[in-house]
Amino acid sequence: MTSTSTPPGLARFNDLAEHAALAVLTEACASATWAKRLLAARPYPTLDALHTASDAATADLTGDDLAEAMSGHPPIGRPRPGDPASAREQRGMAGASEELKAEMLELNLAYQERFGHVFLICATGLTGERMRDAVRERLGNAPERERAIVRTELGKINRIRLARLVEED
Repeated sequence: MTSTSTPPGLARFNDLAEHAALAVLTEACASATWAKRLLAARPYPTLDALHTASDAATADLTGDDLAEAMSGHPPIGRPRPGDPASAREQRGMAGASEELKAEMLELNLAYQERFGHVFLICATGLTGERMRDAVRERLGNAPERERAIVRTELGKINRIRLARLVEED
């Protein structure tokens, strides 16, 4: 059992059966390596400790692990039906004009053709225009630079999702 000073949502996560904890972690990030590493380090005394473990696991992902993590993210402007996390995170595109949505589709396709994976950005709190501007800017990046940015963005997304996971009742 976890300490009584551990926040209730985090204590609940720490106390989940291994298979249940693995399931909620892979919902947060599709990388099995990342999820297993976080699972192995339980229990977490604080959200900061969980975030630190997540950051370290994200930094250590191989290219294949990173690709697996990105496979869990739908393109910007097209959240998966029935996926409240992607719909919530991409809320900035919900009220976008049809022109902006069409432009994002084009830019997403160009990005995917150039880099071989979905455009990944921590979209929480961003407007559709800011996401569009980011993909435009990042299309010019060298592949190595873009991989570093993707890893950083994934880390931000993972932190938000983990915080939500341990705060929800």
